[in-house]
Amino acid sequence: MDSVFEAYLGQDAGILSEPDDIPKTNDPVWILGKQYNAIQELETIRRDVQSRLWCTYRRGFVPIGSPQLTSDRGWGCMLRCGQMVLAQSLIDLHLGRDWFWTPTTRDPTYLKIVNRFEDGRKSPFSIHQITLMGDSENKKVGEWFGPNTVCQVLRKLVKYDDWCSIVVHVAMDNVVVTDEIINLCQDNQDSWKPLLLIVPLRLGLSDINPIYIDALKKCFELPGTVGMIGGRPNRALYFIGYVGDEALYLDPHTTQRSGSIGDKSTETEVEMDETFHQKYAARINFKDIDPSLAVCFLCKTKDEFTQLTKRFQSDVADTAIQPLFEVTKTGQAPWLSRAANEQSSAAGCTEEDFDQLTNNGESDDEFEFIT
Repeated sequence: MDSVFEAYLGQDAGILSEPDDIPKTNDPVWILGKQYNAIQELETIRRDVQSRLWCTYRRGFVPIGSPQLTSDRGWGCMLRCGQMVLAQSLIDLHLGRDWFWTPTTRDPTYLKIVNRFEDGRKSPFSIHQITLMGDSENKKVGEWFGPNTVCQVLRKLVKYDDWCSIVVHVAMDNVVVTDEIINLCQDNQDSWKPLLLIVPLRLGLSDINPIYIDALKKCFELPGTVGMIGGRPNRALYFIGYVGDEALYLDPHTTQRSGSIGDKSTETEVEMDETFHQKYAARINFKDIDPSLAVCFLCKTKDEFTQLTKRFQSDVADTAIQPLFEVTKTGQAPWLSRAANEQSSAAGCTEEDFDQLTNNGESDDEFEFIT
């Protein structure tokens, strides 16, 4: 289990200790663009953390591909982190940043979102769909993904789900080209497709260069942030905020049984819903994070995108000696054709690519933690 669980359960049977998730400090705690006081608002912080969708390893799902894998334990952590950042984007877009989850939540919109990430052939953002679409990025079933690969796969998958109403732009080469994004998201002067902007970064060789840490912190403070995909070497984590010199994250490395929450009409479905939520964030010092990562932002409107790019310049770029990435109006070759490639990339992703799943095997409706 995660260390935060071990701290909570304690060493002596039957004795519960306070989890070491949020330090008792006067330093501000930032969770996805919202500022909290650790001493006065601890339970509110935990409610906020618990309201994020927690996507973890699962076992007992419908077999994937020719290896017939029924669990993603050991190889699916980055895929699960990709699920979490997309799930947070959908929650923010369709329910709002101030929405909180409870065990009794049965909001139809919330259920629609969770259903999209369940481990099954009909779920558009399931481990199955992400894994098989990864083949277009030269990743075979069961292979470990890097941050950029999972971002490219999400960019393709959202095209197949009209309800999610999101387009994904992956800003390569450390450059955010605003004209490309506007062409991608704006059908006309009055219409804007909500944007999930992902910026993959490499901030060092084996360790993060310390000159970038303050700028990374600023990213968690910006309106519209939906977190950061990264981790330790070969151990992916979903970062949702920070306190002091430590990043706060949700860890996908807990194996749970696969199943569906349906409409939460049965006790089993209610229990399954609870497996998508973790009350306690974990912490890691920024200097211990792998330098390969991706920062992610949701822009529901064109005005939000405009304001975000201004904050990139005023808050993020001015914080670091070397900026995390560049924001420019017009790209130069080879970036000029990227927006057109994104709009037409579905031509290279057929319905067969999207639905090339085996139909044998059954999911186990029961739930348990696997240690």
